[in-house]
Amino acid sequence: MEYRVLGRTGLRVSEIGLGGEWFNGLTVEESTAIVDAAQENGINYIDIFMPQAPTRSHLGAALAGRREQFIIQGHLCTVFEDGQYTRTRDIEKTRRSFEDLLERLHTDYIDVGMIHYVDSDEDFRTVFEGPVLAYALELKRQGVIRHIGMSSHNPHIALRAVESGVVDVLMFSINPAYDMEAADTDIYDLMEFKGMERSGLVVDEARQRLYSACEAAGVAITVMKPLGAGTLLSAERSPFGVAMTVPQCIQYCLDRNGVKVVIVGCHSVEEVLEAVRYEHLPAKERDYSHIFHTGAAIHMTGRCMYCNHCQPCPAHIDIAAVTKFLDLAIQQETVPETVAQHYWSLSATADDCLMCGRCEPNCPFGVQIRKNMARAREVFAHTAPV
Repeated sequence: MEYRVLGRTGLRVSEIGLGGEWFNGLTVEESTAIVDAAQENGINYIDIFMPQAPTRSHLGAALAGRREQFIIQGHLCTVFEDGQYTRTRDIEKTRRSFEDLLERLHTDYIDVGMIHYVDSDEDFRTVFEGPVLAYALELKRQGVIRHIGMSSHNPHIALRAVESGVVDVLMFSINPAYDMEAADTDIYDLMEFKGMERSGLVVDEARQRLYSACEAAGVAITVMKPLGAGTLLSAERSPFGVAMTVPQCIQYCLDRNGVKVVIVGCHSVEEVLEAVRYEHLPAKERDYSHIFHTGAAIHMTGRCMYCNHCQPCPAHIDIAAVTKFLDLAIQQETVPETVAQHYWSLSATADDCLMCGRCEPNCPFGVQIRKNMARAREVFAHTAPV
């Protein structure tokens, strides 16, 4: 494992990190096995944004006796309310959730306190001019968090955070599909990017400016969504029309200015081993240039990344799960039986959708969620258990 300095924090971190989102639903034994595999292969950085109590408790058990061996990026402003993950700016809810994180992880400090998911001007003002940032600074003064971070998908908002001088670590969504856009793509509808010609490796201007600003300011970037929620690993689903490997996705991210850790979500020991395989491959097997020579149009706008930032849902639908099963179903001529079984085992399905549209403004990727719900109703209509 190669290690990098996490910007001006001075922390020595593994260039591959472990994403905690996929720990949801795992047992304590499964969680421990993944953490074991991560440690055995040199991973020392873990991102934990999940507010679900069992997930946090299982990770706390997995980290028992070795907390000091890991650098934890823990999030502020994520809560579990009414049975689902929710982003909040309510300071009392934020306090309770963060204190719960500390208690369940059996620790009295978090290395990087990550202010969760700031993507708009209005939200930036709410956070930076209100009690959320004040609370983060208070925790830092107390030593409860060692460094302040912020997560975002918007390069303009992220740059404002970097220029504020407050943020030491930026968690940002990076992969080739986000960075590269064909000339006919109105990317401003998504994140205000500028569509650019794909003449070789051309990075969006706003993003290039952000990455360089981070490098210059010593603000470390930790990468989320390096695999595009798995989209980039499939030729059929990738906007490039060709498949990438996990190591190729990691290499792309590590090649960006400012990037210090690429956080890969792992649901099993095998997925941890696939990620760290990057460290043992020759350069030619990490090379990702083939994706830019297909001549295919590149589009990422409107693709669900299964992040569930669209929540909360008044009908209690796990929108990411419904969409994931929909994506799996439409890849086949008929809906696979196992996919249908998983879909109908959800506590709420697309049939329960109220079509209220409350979810869509929350999505950082411009997904037309109501259309997906309608499509899911149609696709799974004839697969319902009798």
